[in-house]
Amino acid sequence: MSDGNLSVKEKIGYGLGDAASHIVFDNVMLYMMFFYTDIFGIPAGFVGTLFLLARVLDAVSDPCMGLIADRTRSRWGKFRPWILFGAVPFGITCVFAYSTPDLSLNGKMIYAAATYTLLTLMYTVVNIPYCALGGVITNNPEQRISLQSWRFVLATAGGMLSTVLMMPLVTLIGGEDKAFGFQWGIALLAGVAFIMLAICFATTKERVQAPPNTTPIREDLRDIWQNDQWRVVGVLTLLNIMAVSIRGGAMMYYVTWIMRSPALFTLFLTTWCVGNLIGSALAKPLTDWKCKVSIFWWANAALAALSFLMFFVPMQASITMFIFIFVIGVLHQLVTPIQWVMMSDTVDYGEWRNGKRLTGISFAGTLFVLKLGLAIGGALIGWMLAGGGYQAGAAAQNSTTLSTIIALFTLVPGFCYLISALVAKRYYTLKTPLLKTILAALAQKASSQPQSLHAPQESFDNAPVSK
Repeated sequence: MSDGNLSVKEKIGYGLGDAASHIVFDNVMLYMMFFYTDIFGIPAGFVGTLFLLARVLDAVSDPCMGLIADRTRSRWGKFRPWILFGAVPFGITCVFAYSTPDLSLNGKMIYAAATYTLLTLMYTVVNIPYCALGGVITNNPEQRISLQSWRFVLATAGGMLSTVLMMPLVTLIGGEDKAFGFQWGIALLAGVAFIMLAICFATTKERVQAPPNTTPIREDLRDIWQNDQWRVVGVLTLLNIMAVSIRGGAMMYYVTWIMRSPALFTLFLTTWCVGNLIGSALAKPLTDWKCKVSIFWWANAALAALSFLMFFVPMQASITMFIFIFVIGVLHQLVTPIQWVMMSDTVDYGEWRNGKRLTGISFAGTLFVLKLGLAIGGALIGWMLAGGGYQAGAAAQNSTTLSTIIALFTLVPGFCYLISALVAKRYYTLKTPLLKTILAALAQKASSQPQSLHAPQESFDNAPVSK
């Protein structure tokens, strides 16, 4: 294991891997619902159900990918080979998902279901090993938060590159033919994503080594589920991705029907993304100042309060809404790097408790929860729009639809952030003192000192849980 500082080159290289993923992830979150309803012509209710049912496959594919990655042996390590060799099929699948073949309505729904499911599968093949890689580059807590901070600055930049440029690319490439513009716009962005993944592979190194895993798969799954702190972080991941996916997915509808200015969308989204960049950069200095868990729950509480206040902003108050979305962008992306470090900490905690380091399956479970949250968010948007009587391409929407869009953009994310703050405050125990105890025990075991890795139950029960 390594305690030294990571080079800026490696931090940038690692971050580019997530920038590549966010080129697709953020596009799906912000545009896929709108693309299916208003470009491909699929009913909103069906799209919402599709987003949710696709997670049935993830319930199998995500743990399988994590188990496969944990058992991979190659000269490049466990996780890096998957990042490189999955990049090309990942990019090709993106293009298929954004294609609009001339089919009947039933044919379109079948095509959308097949290509969207394939896209989520290829995302799994690339992103689970990528996320797990962050847990084995270093075991130094300060370097981990620095690595994740760099990661999310670059991930935000990648998402910004994708989402802010998408509509201009659609117009530039397709003109009035929006379907053609979406297809070739994503093809161009997928090519950029491949280059980023190749750089990530070439510039990173796996340093935290674990003994070969020879235990049965069922036992690994049982051990992960019995890790109480992994379960807590899973709940936090679900809530936070639901909040951002619901607000992000509703953004196009909000700008179009509430602010009544679709042309403002790119500027509105840019404001959000600039806030994200600042939030990512603030994660490291703020967590140097105060325990990251405290920063996490206070930021979630602030996000909840701001989201509820947004509900009362008058429709015509565009400048006020820009200020709100900027501040929320800062706070949300401040929380995200901390959340991923917390997941790495749960891997250390699991090794401390039972002597097994299950990095791949831990992050596979987290990514499944993340995609589940994305799916639930998309499903809620689709179902609520359908329930509110949304009509794609209509000249106007009814008052119920408008109220639904406002709630999706403000109140629903606010409740997600509020519950996240309460869960983190009450149930997440891996704060600074206990984490230092865990890392010291793991370091002693790695250097073959006689202290046992397993934590006696009584020492855990009496361990400090706050800074």
